[in-house]
Amino acid sequence: MAKEFAPRVSKRKLKKLDLTKNLETSSDIFRRSDDLLLEGARLQNVKLTDIEVRKQVRTKFNDSSIKELADNIRANGLIQPLVIHRDGQKFVLICGERRFRAMSTITEMYEAPCFVLENKTKEELMAIQFSENSAREELHYIDQADSIFGYQKLTGASERKIQSSLGISKSEVHRCLLIAKLPSEIKEAAKKYNIEKYVLLEWDALEETPAKDKILDGIIKGKIIKRTQLKRAITANKALLKTGKKSTAKRQGKISANVLLKALQSKTENLEVDAKTKKILKELMENAKDIIEL
Repeated sequence: MAKEFAPRVSKRKLKKLDLTKNLETSSDIFRRSDDLLLEGARLQNVKLTDIEVRKQVRTKFNDSSIKELADNIRANGLIQPLVIHRDGQKFVLICGERRFRAMSTITEMYEAPCFVLENKTKEELMAIQFSENSAREELHYIDQADSIFGYQKLTGASERKIQSSLGISKSEVHRCLLIAKLPSEIKEAAKKYNIEKYVLLEWDALEETPAKDKILDGIIKGKIIKRTQLKRAITANKALLKTGKKSTAKRQGKISANVLLKALQSKTENLEVDAKTKKILKELMENAKDIIEL
């Protein structure tokens, strides 16, 4: 039986399909994300004096930005409720410190609409804080690093698990953990002078010498804020130039380790073992990856 085809239609009579009509807008995606994060929360008005602000993800605030936000809230009301967690008779602020700070400057405002969370673990609350702050307004990389390090200390999670829990790349997780462990004075300078992230990372990789301390002094005083300035400082201190060879050797060692890891993967894939043993081998390989990527 011959195959039948639909009759030809001229271009002028072709129906146009709107391929975007069923796609979600960015606001829909954020709204759905918020719904998942705030699942089980109740919306109610809470007195500002009953809300306690503890350590937050964001630590860098702009005073003029807070004032502008206060003026906006005074004129239009609070559009996005705060997110709080019940802790006995008190409520702990989880998300919305900028909004809370702004409202605290408005004398006639003594309460605010809040999403009230209950019975959440510290791990869940930290994930909510991180996700909300990352979506609403770009975090300073120091705040992000300290937040991720705090999450790791609380949960004991590996870099791979942090990646899946917080939704950021594994390489970024690793860089954040390195930055979080730097001296507090260099992290404070990074926020004060808006120092480039890689200035801190490349300084940290330098060999311990008096010249490294000298460069640190320049960073802390805000004289070295860009990678180009750091490179000039390294060149000016010849004692540090030998670190280039050291870092190259380290990279070569890492390449060799990766080759070994691939060889192990190839061998284990061909082994005839039971499902339980395969699972154990897979977990060992994942742990080996984490160690090598350090």
